[in-house]
Amino acid sequence: MNLKDLGKAIHQIAEEKGLEAEKVIEAVEASIGAAYKKEYGKRGEIVRAKLDLKTGEMQFSQVKTVVDETTVRIVSEEEAEAEDRERKGREILEGEQKTPRYNPDRHLLFAEAKKIKKDVVLGEELVFPLELKESFGRIAAQAAKQVVLQKLRDSERESILHEWKGKEGQIVSGMVQRFERGHVYIDLGRTIGVMFSNEAVPGEHYRAGERLKFLVLAVQEDTRLPGIILSRSHPQFVSKLFALEVPELAEGTCEIKAIAREPGSRTKIAVFSNAEGVDPVGACVGQRGTRVMAVNNELGQEKIDIIEWSEDPQKFIGNALSPAKIQSVETLERHEARVYLPDDQLSLAIGRGGQNVRLAAKLTGWKIDVRSQAHPEDAQEGGVSGIVEEGEAPNPIPAEKGDDDSGL
Repeated sequence: MNLKDLGKAIHQIAEEKGLEAEKVIEAVEASIGAAYKKEYGKRGEIVRAKLDLKTGEMQFSQVKTVVDETTVRIVSEEEAEAEDRERKGREILEGEQKTPRYNPDRHLLFAEAKKIKKDVVLGEELVFPLELKESFGRIAAQAAKQVVLQKLRDSERESILHEWKGKEGQIVSGMVQRFERGHVYIDLGRTIGVMFSNEAVPGEHYRAGERLKFLVLAVQEDTRLPGIILSRSHPQFVSKLFALEVPELAEGTCEIKAIAREPGSRTKIAVFSNAEGVDPVGACVGQRGTRVMAVNNELGQEKIDIIEWSEDPQKFIGNALSPAKIQSVETLERHEARVYLPDDQLSLAIGRGGQNVRLAAKLTGWKIDVRSQAHPEDAQEGGVSGIVEEGEAPNPIPAEKGDDDSGL
């Protein structure tokens, strides 16, 4: 066996697949073991191959498990044949015959095992060397190829799964690859992610080859390859973008207390400072608005309102209706609040289609009723938002703070 070429091939495959060389060697050994069994072994045997890269020698062995009458069923050949015929003729019931049938090709009775190894225990595997073979037929070689490919796929899947499980909730960069049935498939390097149509931002248009940022929403394990589910519409996508741009958020000096988002249109985030003298809104906006603009560039035309979070519900609700200037806030029972403001601020507080008051209700978790200070008894069209159900908390996603009237 040409060790130099084999070693190069193993390391090349390991590098291309992002695997450890030991995993590739295991796959090669498993495939050669399968070929040996296909060509020279029996159906029930367990054959293992061991490759020594230093000497180039390949060793084959048969593995038998030590059993007794309590762990296997011992039946005659006639009984075994009758049992097989019966099982072929009907569906096997779940949990039927949990105890395996004794097979001399893979089992060794405890009494016989004691003669080979005095301190043997039940369930122990004993290894018996097999004759070295170097010639394998076409069918055995094909079986070996299938085994090594499957082993490499399994190892690659485990590696990808381990890598991406730790990235759930993080921002990643990927390239738009293709579109299928409204879903967008993203090239992430070693694997492909998918952004379902409901996770895309309404109004955004994606082009093949375009590089964008995404939130890793989930990693699905029950697929041939780990399913990396991506999103650009989730509220946390905005908060994570701010965390990339604002050191105070990454360090914990400031934190996002709540976020409310209508993807592609407007987002409100409430931020708070954990350190005296640090302005959370100013930290998130950045000098001359550079930080909030960096986030806005990734989101396109979506506007961002950054407001200061407060434990005082009246103050928090007043801030949440920014950029409108609030005159007073009255808190009522059942988590409801009535907000009074001058007539010239009503349209700002309500927003187009009631969007501003709707987002403020989502952000604070309060039902908000916007009214004119001059006519407090009159309800305003679109001025009541009760989207948040009773007992439901606002979006507790880390957010950053920005200018009340930045309009970004």
